Amino acid sequence: EVQLVESGGGLVQAGGSLRLSCVASGFGFDDYAIGWFRQAPGKEREGVSCMSGSDSAYYEDSVKGRFTISSDAASNTRHTVYLQMNSLKPEDTAVYYCGALSVCGLWSTGVSWGQGTQVTVSS
Repeated sequence: EVQLVESGGGLVQAGGSLRLSCVASGFGFDDYAIGWFRQAPGKEREGVSCMSGSDSAYYEDSVKGRFTISSDAASNTRHTVYLQMNSLKPEDTAVYYCGALSVCGLWSTGVSWGQGTQVTVSS
């Protein structure tokens, strides 16, 4: 069973940093990519960044140079994926989700998501 559990959200001032974590289990890194999505109030969920076992990391333009995705594999079917977020802006405020993707960078191929963690950036 695919499971994704996020943590690490919170309230931070503009210019600050947060690190989100996603514990992914039940599938191999070669089976699915893991991506970070976000959904701001009144907006649709959008992809932010993703990575897979064989591909390099992918970032949307809005976060390039500020966010970094990385992973730490505990086993073939359990790994933690981090999203280091620096130079945060108020427009980064959203609920952040990690998700399993069939294709990294193709956000419509998401197959499973975690429960989300709130990130609030104050101005």
